[in-house]
Amino acid sequence: MMLRPLPQYERLSALASRYDLILCDIWGVVHNGAAIYAEAAGALSHFRDRGGSVILISNASRLRRMVSSQLGELGVPLAAYDAVITSGDVTREYIAARPRCAVFDVGPGDAGPILEGLNVRFATMYDADLVISSGAFDSANKKIEGLRPQLFDMRAKDLLLLCANPDVITELGGRRVQCSGALAELYAELGGRVIYAGKPKARIYERALSLAAELRGAPVPRERVLVIGDSLRTDIAGAVASGFASLFVWGGIHAGELGANPTPTVLARLFTKAQLLPTAVTSQLVW
Repeated sequence: MMLRPLPQYERLSALASRYDLILCDIWGVVHNGAAIYAEAAGALSHFRDRGGSVILISNASRLRRMVSSQLGELGVPLAAYDAVITSGDVTREYIAARPRCAVFDVGPGDAGPILEGLNVRFATMYDADLVISSGAFDSANKKIEGLRPQLFDMRAKDLLLLCANPDVITELGGRRVQCSGALAELYAELGGRVIYAGKPKARIYERALSLAAELRGAPVPRERVLVIGDSLRTDIAGAVASGFASLFVWGGIHAGELGANPTPTVLARLFTKAQLLPTAVTSQLVW
């Protein structure tokens, strides 16, 4: 069934007056992993100059200080954002609230930096209270199917899996690789219990709203929040589920399937397939 009406192409300047808070994705919107998108950084800076607040919100399993450091190295100006929150931060907060718990790290990445300094211990799967999954399958030696036997054993023990990066696919060095979100999806398909620390689930958005209230001195009404992102599955789905408006940047992760200049019909097909409709669309974030 076709979703209508189709969203309009909009610059941020045409939307800005309706919102007090932007929750903006990072990879694919602000930078591509190697270089920043200067116009995107400028657009966010303009929004802040007009009294708005910007929280960069990422599904990275790294902590905010690590992501902030990378942003600085890439040249993203501090004027472009007020704060950063990551799926790794939410993961750390979840486990910090459970002192002395035993954690099994199923991979594919190393969860050690996320939990450093917490009163928890890493354990074998057979001694664990819960399981954590983070990172990406970034080498030929790391494949999701290789972990299937462990997932069956985890399911037999009814272990909860905390997914520190809900992204299913990301781009690393020009290659598309699976992330811990793909592992979590497989575990759920096998009947396992999963908590996703990042987008599109509510936990990270509620944390962002709490942080925004601290920054602005008052809660921000949901109708005054704009989510900006390039992923329908995470950014736009999360916005819709949380009752936020959204600006879909189709020139990011969906660019390969949409082409250089998608027609309204092509975009409509994508939105219909996903059963999601953003408030507005743009090829890249500009003021």
